[in-house]
Amino acid sequence: MIKKTLYFGNPAYLSTRNEQLVIKLPEVEKDNDLPDNFKKNSERLFPIEDLGVVVLDHKQITLTHGLVEKLLENNTALITCDSHRMPIGLMLPLCGNKTQSERFNNQITASDPLKKNLWQQTIKAKIQNQAAILKKHRSCNTRNMEYWAGEVRSGDPDNYEARSAAYYWSELFPQIPDFTRERTGIPPNNLLNYGYAILRSVIARALVGSGLLPTLGIHHHNRYNAYCLADDIMEPYRPYVDELVVSIMDNGEDYAELTTPLKSKFLQIPTIDVVIGGKKSPLMVAAGQTTASLNQCFDGKLRKIKYPELR
Repeated sequence: MIKKTLYFGNPAYLSTRNEQLVIKLPEVEKDNDLPDNFKKNSERLFPIEDLGVVVLDHKQITLTHGLVEKLLENNTALITCDSHRMPIGLMLPLCGNKTQSERFNNQITASDPLKKNLWQQTIKAKIQNQAAILKKHRSCNTRNMEYWAGEVRSGDPDNYEARSAAYYWSELFPQIPDFTRERTGIPPNNLLNYGYAILRSVIARALVGSGLLPTLGIHHHNRYNAYCLADDIMEPYRPYVDELVVSIMDNGEDYAELTTPLKSKFLQIPTIDVVIGGKKSPLMVAAGQTTASLNQCFDGKLRKIKYPELR
């Protein structure tokens, strides 16, 4: 079942009742002139079991502890935003699988050759998907990227990822001469930042659901980063966010500011159709297949991670 993504950009009271998320509006609740029946009918309800991602993007949102508990029990990714209305925090459950301790141990004791092989697969899939984006939306040559993807060795010691990225970003946005991908750079970096944050939460949620530690990466290592593994595994999925940004720009939409209508487009990321294992699936479902296959690689039952193929 495809899980829903809920976005809250206005003041709201959020609670739970009968395994449902209850939404109340403060201006309605505080108005003593309104009848109780009207207030009750103004509530909106969503079954918690249907929720995959909840985004909190306003300082005047109140949640009950009971609701937070229910969301985490459901493995719902709870995202909070800062004063600039950009994602700043992610809350996930501590336990997402019945055999979690065994899976943690397999992940922690994974050998360096295994992790380097997994990183090789990851970068190869990323470059192939980047090349597919350029071939689909731009008229530039992609034979170089296809060659680089085939040349990636265990651990990517030749850094084909960086070589590919330099070419990819120079060709992806021809409207912007000398565009560089930087977190604090000029637009559309703002769109990419927001889209990647949503994607990161989807991948982190899938990792927890597969009983893995999002902190312990196969390549990324940062003592201040709680989601190194999510940053690793999301790499081949990034081009799906890039494609969304390309469509916004090519349609002539104003992207200088990250408006609510633009955010609504990125909140559809979990439901984007991707092809994985030769079959079409929503991105959130595909992410679960990817992380489940990663767990099997750590367990020695598989040798290859299942990544989506962009077409």
